[in-house]
Amino acid sequence: MNTSMNTTLAEKAATPTFSIAMEERKVAAASSAKAIAEKLDFWYGTNQALKNINLRIAENHVTALIGPSGCGKSTFLRCFNRMHDLQADTKYSGSIMLHPENINLVAKEVDPIEVRMRIGMVFQKPNPFPKTVFENVAYGLRLRGFSGRTELAERVEKALRAAAIWDEVKDRMNESALALSGGQMQRVCIARALATEPEILLFDEPTSALDPIATAKIEELITELRQRVTVLIVTHNMQQAARVSDFTAFMYLGELVEVDATAKIFTNPSKKATEDYITGRYG
Repeated sequence: MNTSMNTTLAEKAATPTFSIAMEERKVAAASSAKAIAEKLDFWYGTNQALKNINLRIAENHVTALIGPSGCGKSTFLRCFNRMHDLQADTKYSGSIMLHPENINLVAKEVDPIEVRMRIGMVFQKPNPFPKTVFENVAYGLRLRGFSGRTELAERVEKALRAAAIWDEVKDRMNESALALSGGQMQRVCIARALATEPEILLFDEPTSALDPIATAKIEELITELRQRVTVLIVTHNMQQAARVSDFTAFMYLGELVEVDATAKIFTNPSKKATEDYITGRYG
């Protein structure tokens, strides 16, 4: 992974000071949108967790969501694949339009199961099923109707290669995925999400439970994934947001404060609240 910092991964994880290493990237300002949130509100019962969110998610780019705990990052992320539908007494208003079909992902008439087939998710802690490595990655494929052993094997290998884990598990395909290391389990979960060829991949703090070496591998993978899928990632680690994302959105108290190219957010933010957060004055 490219970095201009001289500290080791372990030292970076341990240091309490704020320092970022940003790889120079040419971010296409006019890149097409894969999804657009417009006037999005969300409630848990009578508690409004999201307020008038308007955000454009650029296709084949990585967009990071940052902000203090409780600001609505994960709540917003989970709107994309309708995870909130699994809870009682929740409500959406506004829209998240998925392009190019212009489907409103949060509309009542849209099937959340179909949404989850098109938008994959990787959670904070690795959550492989108590199955073999092969069956973990094949799970979504079987739900989609793939049953031929040869085709399944080809698609599973493709997904594991895309998740940069194939060489480590190719001789362990019939072993339990629970026997792998934490970092390996998380990459198998990424492979499982990639196997169904999602249009958007959601990451909810995917490295918070991993050691620095495993974190580096996941970060490198995320930067490579933009070539095949649009990525939206929630992270509390601002150094991580600076390393892996093209765009960064800062949220506070359920509102979107600012969104811009990552380099600009971390060097010259437009809003004082953003500057105060990234410089550690609160959060």
